[in-house]
Amino acid sequence: MPVLKFRVYWEEDESVYRDISIKPDQTFLQFHQVILQSFEFDNKHKATFFRSNDNWQRGREIILEKDNVVRKAEPLLMEETVIGAAVKTPNQKFIYLYDFAKNWTFLVELIGVSKDENSRVTYPLCVRKEGLAPSQYGTKGLVGDKLVEMEEKYDLNKEGMSEDGFGEEGEEDDNNEGDEEGMDDGGNEDMY
Repeated sequence: MPVLKFRVYWEEDESVYRDISIKPDQTFLQFHQVILQSFEFDNKHKATFFRSNDNWQRGREIILEKDNVVRKAEPLLMEETVIGAAVKTPNQKFIYLYDFAKNWTFLVELIGVSKDENSRVTYPLCVRKEGLAPSQYGTKGLVGDKLVEMEEKYDLNKEGMSEDGFGEEGEEDDNNEGDEEGMDDGGNEDMY
């Protein structure tokens, strides 16, 4: 069976994304759950997918659970809708919204199709993580791997940093100030 690979971008920073591999016969409910896991979000809020076009306009909705909201087109249910049924183009796009109060928005794009599934893995799964996931409820404590990742990304352990994190580049050595040959203490050329 083929495997679809989707890139899920956080709308506010496209350098933060997750690549998800999923089989076409798996549901949007499974897709929803793996997206939350890959961004380290909990599963306590409502969510919805929209089929989208190349301009990221919202099309038919695929909802988590039935509601009484009136829409132009009857929405599909995540647990009843398989991914393959909603993929109409080779670069199919979806918009994924989570937690309607916070309005977390993710742009989802089909980026590849593999001919054969890997029998050693369980689908769906996150196959690539780029960037630090946004914090669902405010500031996260940076511990363990996250702190190491931040240190590597921003070179926080660099030599020559003061305790405030400011480098010394462009600062002159205090011992040599004014000692340039041919200069007096005021930095003017000697007239002798």
